[in-house]
Amino acid sequence: MVLAIQVQSSQVTKEESLVLWFEEVGISDISLVGGKNASLGEMIQELTSKGVKVPTGFATTAYAYRYFIKVAGLEEKLRKLFADLDVDNVSNLQKRGKQARSLILNTPFPTELQAAIIEAYQRMCSRYGEETDCAVRSSATAEDLPDASFAGQQETYLNIHGIKSVLESCHKCYASLFTDRAISYRQTRGFDHFSIAISVGVQKMVRSDLASSGVMFSIDTESGFKNAALITAAYGLGENVVQGSVNPDEYFVFKPTLKDGYRPILKKSLGTKELRMVYDLGGSKLTKNVPVQQSEQEKYCLTDDEILQLARWTVLIEEHYSAVRNTYTPMDIEWAKDGLTGELFVVQARPETVQSQKTKNVLRSYEIKQYSDVLVTGRAVGAAIGQGKARVILDVSQINLFQPGEVLVTNRTDPDWEPIMKKASAIITNQGGRTCHAAIIAREMGIPAIVGCGDATDVLNTGQEVTISCADGEEGKVYSGLLPFEVKEIPLDNLPRTRTQILMNVGNPVQAFGLSAIPCDGVGLARLEFIIANYIQVHPLALIHYHQLEDEQVKAKIGKLTVLYEDKPQFFVDKLARGVGMIAAAFYPKPVIVRMSDFKTNEYANLLGGKQFEPKEENPMLGWRGASRYYDEEYRDAFALECLALKRVREEMGLTNIIPMIPFCRTPDEGRQVLAEMAKNGLERGVDGLQVYVMCELPSNVILADEFAEVFDGFSIGSNDLTQLTLGLDRDSALVAHIFDERNEGVKRMVKMAIATAKEKGRKIGICGQGPSDYPEFAKFLVEQGIDSMSLNPDSVLKTLLIVADVEGIGD
Repeated sequence: MVLAIQVQSSQVTKEESLVLWFEEVGISDISLVGGKNASLGEMIQELTSKGVKVPTGFATTAYAYRYFIKVAGLEEKLRKLFADLDVDNVSNLQKRGKQARSLILNTPFPTELQAAIIEAYQRMCSRYGEETDCAVRSSATAEDLPDASFAGQQETYLNIHGIKSVLESCHKCYASLFTDRAISYRQTRGFDHFSIAISVGVQKMVRSDLASSGVMFSIDTESGFKNAALITAAYGLGENVVQGSVNPDEYFVFKPTLKDGYRPILKKSLGTKELRMVYDLGGSKLTKNVPVQQSEQEKYCLTDDEILQLARWTVLIEEHYSAVRNTYTPMDIEWAKDGLTGELFVVQARPETVQSQKTKNVLRSYEIKQYSDVLVTGRAVGAAIGQGKARVILDVSQINLFQPGEVLVTNRTDPDWEPIMKKASAIITNQGGRTCHAAIIAREMGIPAIVGCGDATDVLNTGQEVTISCADGEEGKVYSGLLPFEVKEIPLDNLPRTRTQILMNVGNPVQAFGLSAIPCDGVGLARLEFIIANYIQVHPLALIHYHQLEDEQVKAKIGKLTVLYEDKPQFFVDKLARGVGMIAAAFYPKPVIVRMSDFKTNEYANLLGGKQFEPKEENPMLGWRGASRYYDEEYRDAFALECLALKRVREEMGLTNIIPMIPFCRTPDEGRQVLAEMAKNGLERGVDGLQVYVMCELPSNVILADEFAEVFDGFSIGSNDLTQLTLGLDRDSALVAHIFDERNEGVKRMVKMAIATAKEKGRKIGICGQGPSDYPEFAKFLVEQGIDSMSLNPDSVLKTLLIVADVEGIGD
């Protein structure tokens, strides 16, 4: 728990104090104690009353550092040392850095400073116990400026106890103002080495070596999406997560509905967490890494309640700093869980310095134009593409071999690697998650990185030409060779607002945050099939009847996928709810129309365990699909899982902007039976504002649109199926594919009739086919008929928006 420190009165001003307690400083005192320590004091003073727990401690001041430098006459010696500094020459940088650090370490502290540190540490021990264990952290006075991240440039020492060790660690922190990476960073950014001072924070350790720790951001680090908190977690002390020594668990929480009291955990990804950093009790070092048992690796290291608690603190911290700075300020926060007490703590907080600084008026996208063999995969960082010759470096002592424009391939990076990272065209590491050092620096440098690959240093060779793509979701891929790619930039300034709503088709939840940056009015089609096929992979009936599965090999695969679940159907509900939740959150509070599963029997059979439950049909396109399955005795239990997932999104996550949509509903009576099934499973049309739409893709949907309007709240024209069924052809058949055309007069009359009837009955009607994107004249036709919305693939949204604006006469 946080213990209050009673500050003794003194005639010395804060500006002339050698030591200040965290309770004595706030965010306005960065010039006195640096960004890190000022932030700790700010949180203790302002957020403790709101429940945020921060371990206390004290800081040596910038005045103390300058006093040390002045008394010892070090500035003149350091300036002379740096007279021929060349940060682009790694050997020169390493030599000058080593000389500067040696100069400081070999110069004793003034007696007054040594006494002040001893007295403060003794006061800590009187409150926490003899030889209290501390974290000793450097805090530079220029740290955490909004356009530069000095975090990680200086040293941190963990499990420090005893007066001698505290003094030694403070001295080392002073010297770390001149680490190679810190010198290079300042020189590159134009900061004067002698205008910056170092403060040292001595903070009570949280015993996360016995529990877990990690990093959290109040913004999505990849897309810059503001409404999600990202939390990473691994066992043991937090240095492993920060340095990228482990692949941590990851969690996303939706902030707006969290503040309303909901439990909106959008995503949980299990990391390998192979190492745990612990105290080296009785050993020769302060800390050590030990292996994590496989059974622990296969568990999340935080409970849902703990995830939500950390997310609430993230929101509180972001809101506070935004108010103090009078501008939106996303935050980068380190947290720790005490294994002795079970309590959670925030141990650091600083402004996020990458996404918050990006200009938002241009949408940039990357696309590979020609593919080759995939050599390595890992977690994508930065939605970009880079390429060059690989340079495999296994030890930081070899960084002088690195050439500008090469692709850095290594096990992991820490701040010592930064002098060459700024010269890289891309970075690839075996270890690390999206909040590790390599990921943070890659974002700051604006280059792609792929982290947590596992075997990149074994597979890739120095001199090998590679292309690194992080442009296709969360999995990054390393391709063989220098592949051609295209960069598109779309200005987002002064886009017109049309009467016709422009919606987007979104299938992949991982891409949703990034796609939400494209101006649109919501999602007109979110297909459950993508989530089921890619994230669940298992037939729902195979989960319901898991113990009756006949194929032992399939059963073993499903068992491995669902290892965290005794209740196998819950795996389906969890995965589907989080997938839908990601999309709904990305566009909240705009409407997100979610089409219930529309696999055909042959597609269902391809899911794990599906062959045991699916019949063989001669023509699956016209067979047992869509609405006909949902109320069928053979499938209704599986449909119930879909309903439970959407119910959770609405009721537990608070994402009431989703609108379920029923596909391939042949008759109004079928629609009523489906609605009855939904109501049985907690999705009752009209209750708590729930609307249900129907696909308009069959001639019967058009001819009986007045009756369907009595059953459903809206329509979405599926122009692909409506075209093939109006013209009586299989669009997948090359023999008749040339006849397929949404602009056919028969199809257009069907569309016109559907729109007119929906309007007459006061129902919303849109279209979710590709026709308006492919054919401007078809878009013009739809606008003239008064359609309410068009839902388009992401790459067609802005193009079609401008077409619609022209048809509507906007801007004339």
